[in-house]
Amino acid sequence: MTEELQHTKLDGIVDYIAALDTLCKLAQRNLYLFEKDFDGVGYNSEARYVTLRNFLLANHAHRLFVLAHDTHYLSTLCPRMLMLLRQFGTSMFIYQTPKNLQHITEPFSVADETNYVRRFHFDDPRGILAQHDPEKARVLKSRFLEMWTASHQVVTTTRLGL
Repeated sequence: MTEELQHTKLDGIVDYIAALDTLCKLAQRNLYLFEKDFDGVGYNSEARYVTLRNFLLANHAHRLFVLAHDTHYLSTLCPRMLMLLRQFGTSMFIYQTPKNLQHITEPFSVADETNYVRRFHFDDPRGILAQHDPEKARVLKSRFLEMWTASHQVVTTTRLGL
């Protein structure tokens, strides 16, 4: 039985944060997250941490891909995401986009190939939560993977020193 397409309009940051929480709970295999810097959108909340941790614990094949233009917040001011990275270093990855991709201003996240959240611009919290929309979700996932391929890992739990 095919699930019915559902689009939910997001009118502000509270709606956007709730939509991201919903999306993270919907993920069954892979979760692709793209933001400017992840600050102020709930990634250091206990509830989001628990949701992402449960997602990664549910199956060793689950993957969490995090992509940002600026990883400073994630690496220094978001201890819950760093705890996840320490615990799930083979299932979770944090990459930074190169300068030539930093003109992209529309954040989006995709759960598997069926659900997504997207905003119109980093500075505009309006957007959409789409459930059971595989056609558009696959387009966003493809876009994410293109950006991912051009990006590089900058946040790890490995410490180098003398």
